[in-house]
Amino acid sequence: MLRREFLKVRNSLPADDVRAAAGALAERALGLPELARARTVAAYVSVGAEPGTLALLDALRARSVRVLLPVLLPDNDLDWGTYTGEGSLARVERGGRMALFEPAGERLGPDAVTAADVVLLPGLAVDERGMRLGRGGGSYDRVLARLERARSRPALLVLLYDSEVVAHVPEEPHDRPVDAVVTPSGVRRFR
Repeated sequence: MLRREFLKVRNSLPADDVRAAAGALAERALGLPELARARTVAAYVSVGAEPGTLALLDALRARSVRVLLPVLLPDNDLDWGTYTGEGSLARVERGGRMALFEPAGERLGPDAVTAADVVLLPGLAVDERGMRLGRGGGSYDRVLARLERARSRPALLVLLYDSEVVAHVPEEPHDRPVDAVVTPSGVRRFR
């Protein structure tokens, strides 16, 4: 129910506000030291009214950062491919759910994310403790578990709208806090 409420508010945002927020998010994120020194960033392509990521992905590529993007597997786990520009994306529909944009090239395997210096996680909200509320499919819970098993410690960042930083979100035992949330108006760190 909480997820539906966040999505309802997000989906009611005017397209001009979504575009303006994407530019502000890219500018703020690019100023982060984690991204300034990153060689590999695992990210995602925003869809619909999600906080925009394409400007950030292109700016990272312009800095010669290797950008990995997820490919949703049938079991909701994620494989990874390399982003080489907007032309390298394929629009993919998965069983009646929203269309996703995935890298069209070579698949690198689910463990490719363990090489990332930074992981940009999608989300619907983050609370004061840095706990993230995702969409509920468990894909990124698997990513976080994979990173933990590999003893990989990339910076975990979430891009959100200002109204999506809230006092509290529900937490399950497997949930892990993020390091920071980036919104159009600023950056908030948690650890």
